[in-house]
Amino acid sequence: MSQTPPTSQPFNPFAQAFPWGGFDPAAASKAWQAEMENFSKKLGAMPKVLEAAMKAKKGATPYEVVMTEAPVRLVRYQGKGDKRHATPVLFVFAMVNRPYVLDLLPNKSVVRQFLNAGFDVYMIDWGIPTPSDATKTLSDYIEGHLHRAVERILADTGSEQVNLIGYCMGGTMSAMYASMHQELVKNLILMAAPIDWSSRDSLLLNWTDPKYFDVDAVVDTFGLIPPQFLGNSFAMLKPVANYFQKWQGFYEKMDDEKFLEDFFAMEVWSNDNIPISGEVYRDFVKYGFQQNRLVQGTFPVGGKKINLGNITCPVLSLTAEADHLVLPCQSTPLKEHVGSTDYTEMSVKAGHIGLSVGSRAHKEIWPKATAWMAERSEPVETE
Repeated sequence: MSQTPPTSQPFNPFAQAFPWGGFDPAAASKAWQAEMENFSKKLGAMPKVLEAAMKAKKGATPYEVVMTEAPVRLVRYQGKGDKRHATPVLFVFAMVNRPYVLDLLPNKSVVRQFLNAGFDVYMIDWGIPTPSDATKTLSDYIEGHLHRAVERILADTGSEQVNLIGYCMGGTMSAMYASMHQELVKNLILMAAPIDWSSRDSLLLNWTDPKYFDVDAVVDTFGLIPPQFLGNSFAMLKPVANYFQKWQGFYEKMDDEKFLEDFFAMEVWSNDNIPISGEVYRDFVKYGFQQNRLVQGTFPVGGKKINLGNITCPVLSLTAEADHLVLPCQSTPLKEHVGSTDYTEMSVKAGHIGLSVGSRAHKEIWPKATAWMAERSEPVETE
């Protein structure tokens, strides 16, 4: 039987490496040249990169420190607009990061949203705990530092109540405070605040499952929970995004000055991790993550049990649809447990931190949130 001789083809040493169509030297040379030109452009942007890194600051708005209980500080922001509301605002952030993410940049500042809306704005800065703070409890922070900060604000402003805004863990603490001191809280806004830990869809909840995670052993070993332990835990929730995609995106946009300003502002904040009191960590993990006792009315703070039903003031719950740290389903059950008849929910397509620094949040959520609070706050009396 005769056989058809094979078609003569030029020798291609890359045939096995490129089985889909062979190696095109001209196309490869063109692609290589384009990449080298792009790389040269990126190298040329390095002076701007270094300049942007050097300019990155911790916060955008001037403030004065009005009270200090080392390491905790109470700060009052200095706005340029007219004060139109007599009820002051107090921001309460989580204890595992610094609070200036709420005032990251002039165009991405929740603090300025409220200043521009005519509010007197304060923030409690938990500071950087020392080993002597390792035994401080939730009661020490909520009934101690936070309560005295509220009393100082009321004394300074002459107001009878404050507007409380709590973010993440700070939102949980704000809800606890409002339940114990409802008479001092005019309105309550919670931002991505964990209230119900019953869902198993969260990686943090699975990692802290008592079958695998001995919180007592961790606290007894460390005392003061180190920032590396906390920071790496949060980063590993989205390892590809945090360890690869972020820097890929940086390389692609490193010649964009506006991108660099935003990038380094976030880098400064995200790497400014701080330790946390071991006793506070123990209570949050044990009574929150592991036993879900807040919605059961049995979460202990000092000698009291938190009853969310005591919250009767207007409540606004803000959630981020793409939040991987505090899932929306951990925040929305609040409605079923508070005693308030004025309850509102708003959500935005953003991540956990995007709720405070995202462009979409500043366009869609914060104008509505400031208006919501303005409608429910005492006006400044005019002569």
